[in-house]
Amino acid sequence: MFLVTSTFKDTQLKTPLLGKWDIEALERGSHPDPFSVLGCQPAKQGEVVFRAFKPGATSVEIEMEGVKHALNPAGDKGLFELVKKGDRTVHYELIAMYPDGYVHSSRDPYSFGLMVSEFDLHLWGEGKHYKAWKFMGAHKKTVDGVDGTHFVVAAPSASRVSVVGSFNNWDGRVHCMRRYFDQGIWEIFIPGVMEGDVYKYEIASPFTGTPLAKADPFAFASELRPQTASIVPPAQTYIWTDEHWMENRAAYQALDAPVSIYEVHLGSWKRSSQDPPYLSYRELADQLIPYVADLGYTHIELLPIAEHPYDPSWGYQTTGYFAPTSRFGKPNDLRYFIDKCHQVGIGVLLDWVPAHFAKDAHGLRMFDGTHFYEHADPRQGEHRDWGTMIFNFGRNEVINFLISNANYWCEEFHIDGLRVDAVASMLYLDYSRKEGEWLPNKYGGRENLEAIQFLKRFNEVVHEEYPGVVTMAEESTSWPMVSKPTYIGGLGFDFKWNMGWMNDTLDYMQKDPIYRKFHHNKLTFSMMYAFSENFVLPFSHDEVVHLKKAMLTKMPGDDWQRYANLRLIYSYKYAHPGKKLLFMGSEFGQWSEWNAEANLDWLLLDQTPNRQIYELVKELNHIYKTHPSLYEVDFDWTGFQWIDLHDADHSVLSFARFSKERKKYVVCIFNFTPVVHHNYTLGVPETGIYRTILNTDDSRFGGSGVTSESYQSYDGEMHGQPSHITITLPPLAGIYLEFDQII
Repeated sequence: MFLVTSTFKDTQLKTPLLGKWDIEALERGSHPDPFSVLGCQPAKQGEVVFRAFKPGATSVEIEMEGVKHALNPAGDKGLFELVKKGDRTVHYELIAMYPDGYVHSSRDPYSFGLMVSEFDLHLWGEGKHYKAWKFMGAHKKTVDGVDGTHFVVAAPSASRVSVVGSFNNWDGRVHCMRRYFDQGIWEIFIPGVMEGDVYKYEIASPFTGTPLAKADPFAFASELRPQTASIVPPAQTYIWTDEHWMENRAAYQALDAPVSIYEVHLGSWKRSSQDPPYLSYRELADQLIPYVADLGYTHIELLPIAEHPYDPSWGYQTTGYFAPTSRFGKPNDLRYFIDKCHQVGIGVLLDWVPAHFAKDAHGLRMFDGTHFYEHADPRQGEHRDWGTMIFNFGRNEVINFLISNANYWCEEFHIDGLRVDAVASMLYLDYSRKEGEWLPNKYGGRENLEAIQFLKRFNEVVHEEYPGVVTMAEESTSWPMVSKPTYIGGLGFDFKWNMGWMNDTLDYMQKDPIYRKFHHNKLTFSMMYAFSENFVLPFSHDEVVHLKKAMLTKMPGDDWQRYANLRLIYSYKYAHPGKKLLFMGSEFGQWSEWNAEANLDWLLLDQTPNRQIYELVKELNHIYKTHPSLYEVDFDWTGFQWIDLHDADHSVLSFARFSKERKKYVVCIFNFTPVVHHNYTLGVPETGIYRTILNTDDSRFGGSGVTSESYQSYDGEMHGQPSHITITLPPLAGIYLEFDQII
């Protein structure tokens, strides 16, 4: 920083010290290095020159040690100068007077020196700055006793970047930033800009005409749509109270732990009568958390809550990757929600979207006048199906941005896992593209080598930095080893959504039961690959929108059969190897498709059949969490054994699930027809008494009441088992039997 003499003698300025080019560049807002000419600069021997650019000001003064000195106009568009002599150094205040009588006084932002560390610049340049939010964006600081905000942004192709806001009348000429030329990073510390002030970056590029008005890519808070400015956040003062959860999180989310996920779109779970029509994060903490806890889920998965301008995008077209959406409150309100989840033993997963971003003018697209974040070639840089841009994973800046973002949610918000959206679109260069609409990689293949490397690095960094955090891939192809470690050639995810199981199961269940015997392989095929990955079994939001029908109305038959089929498919999912996920509303049999602009149909909970579906889901979660055989060995054959997979004629399927020690097991039998099968015999592992722990045909769940509390098995081999049992199979029902005692 330049400091200024305290014993002064004014030097009358008759001719501006700056040349005409510098003056005109400042007046136009096109000066490439305003820090070299504004503020306090050395003049000739023993002198310094104070220089300020204040468009619209009638006069400007500096004040040092209680003494004011008027600056002289240097041109007619807001440039002022004063040369002084002196013998020691002090700080100074800059005072500008305007025609309406307004007086603005602050420390001169151009009197502060470099504030970005060499270490940050080095890591950024290498593409290894995985916590870049700690220096990028807007940070409240106190520098030399002066309160203000330090702004840092990357825009390597820009010729000028300015911070604009109400504090400078949105005039891009006033707070032009300093450039670090090697890295394309710009910074400025602006005294007096405080928490709650709104701002954008005005970016001039030699490749564009009109300067661009861009939201901060690293903004920690944003205005509520349709406004698009970034907001200076408060200092992070939230005090977490989730120590127990954080210390034990790795065990709660291990591969051998029960994981049952409730997927939620916060904007339509319940809605408010106010404007905006949303419950706040704190209201959701009071209402959503007890609801999920009562149902017995272990986790809540939030559809993307990073800032997005378009409500019907559900958050998947993001503009503010580091800003929790303002629809539901402030960042600390979200922290409160997550903290409350952890206090009752519920983990929080975040749907994360590193594949693509929104085209909105204030966002990342053409950020510095060039294709900075995205590919320039539309054959690589645009998702035409979704109307979005694809990140250029070959750029260090993009890697810094995205991995930092993943770390940010884990560190700053205690997020317990990231479900990565649209992984298939990242892996394949020809994803949803016709011949001639895509470019092969350097080896001539269709694999996106840069995206693959990014996904591996993302998983390595997140797992190293935040032990216990899990990552999940929504990946719909047969790409190998998605959920295997990178050191053996995998992508490094903990889990992969089993889209094949989901599609086959729903396709089977939507068929009239009379025809199901011809499609029996739809159910059995999943076991051909069930242990190739660490799977999550999802019935997600994507399956209940866009004319796909709600889960209940997918089911065939009359109303009773629809409810029975829904109970059946849920019991089948909880028995099948893999962790569990269900989208909101499906837990009580909503009849209508999900509408993101309306409440769930909560009145249905007052209807007996829907309440009974709710009670079944609650019971399934309870049984699941209290029977290790249903979750401990999800990803290995030792936890599963077919009993009979061949009874297509009766559309009956049976298997056993085993715990790690194989001392505990559950026999699971499913009747996919509306016919009661009397005297149905199947093999079982032991001779003795088997107790019924679940029968979805129980009348308390809305079934027909064909039940029995226990069955006796006898010696005699059947279905490869040493014993056999004869039971009555209820219609459209799932039954779980647990070995109780030897007789």
